[in-house]
Amino acid sequence: MSARNPGMNLDLEWVSKVRVNTQAVLKRAQQIQGQKLPKKQWQAAWLLKAVTCIDLTTLAGDDTPSNVHRLCLKAIQPVRHDLLKEMDMHDKGVTTGAVCVYPSRVADAVKTLKAANSSLPVASVATGFPAGQTPLETRLQEVRLAVADGATEIDIVINRMLALTGQWEAMYDEIRQFREACGDAHMKTILAIGELGTFTNVYKASLVSMMAGSDFIKTSTGKESVNATYPVAIVMVRAIRDYFLCTGHKVGFKPAGGIRTAQESLVWLTLIKEELGNDWLCPLLFRLGASSLLADIERQIYHHVTGQYAAYHELPMA
Repeated sequence: MSARNPGMNLDLEWVSKVRVNTQAVLKRAQQIQGQKLPKKQWQAAWLLKAVTCIDLTTLAGDDTPSNVHRLCLKAIQPVRHDLLKEMDMHDKGVTTGAVCVYPSRVADAVKTLKAANSSLPVASVATGFPAGQTPLETRLQEVRLAVADGATEIDIVINRMLALTGQWEAMYDEIRQFREACGDAHMKTILAIGELGTFTNVYKASLVSMMAGSDFIKTSTGKESVNATYPVAIVMVRAIRDYFLCTGHKVGFKPAGGIRTAQESLVWLTLIKEELGNDWLCPLLFRLGASSLLADIERQIYHHVTGQYAAYHELPMA
């Protein structure tokens, strides 16, 4: 992943001066969605790029070692070998960006990947996911346990109460402690944008998260009623750009929740290319949090290669 974000001291003056122009954000989001998307072999190439940026995720109450095992095998071989061969991509090491599971399933994922001789990262949600309402010590312990079990990426959730009541210093201090608990693991900070109220709040929460040392900022847990939307993404990536211009440090971006179609993944890639540039178009700085997206992308690639649409049983989970 990207070189770890060392963070900076909390610049409250910068945070307090933030004002987001809602109309401008909505207009820009519409422009991005209105752009022509690539077709034919260019589309297939972009879809493979999207695959390499997916955090293939299962965060369900009925997760078991066996469905985590299948998830990992799918992450290692996300697109059928014969389809990749037709595109001359079978030997390019196409995998997803990571697998993402609950802390109690990290050991299962690490074991499967090790047995398959894969260096794919295991990401774990932590810190009282999804609500972030457990005591601080419990949230910190959860991070430490996930790291001890072999997670190399930790997706933390902020305490929304602190953002909603403008307690930026307290939020900064909490995230700094999570950063410390992560050790060498990379930290993705989930803002749960559907619960932050305003674009200005989203921008401020993005800034504070980056100042506190987040390697990535992520839109949502996928469990809120509003998840990744293009306007919110514009606000977050503009914060990433401003932070980069100020510090020289590149922080990654991860939209998550409700991203299900190949078409949508193309819009997300377009947004990143336009707003942040080609440097961000890689798994080091861009991830898509998704569970069902890969199935649709694989169907589109199947169609590109064969000219027909696959039945779902022809493209099994693994």
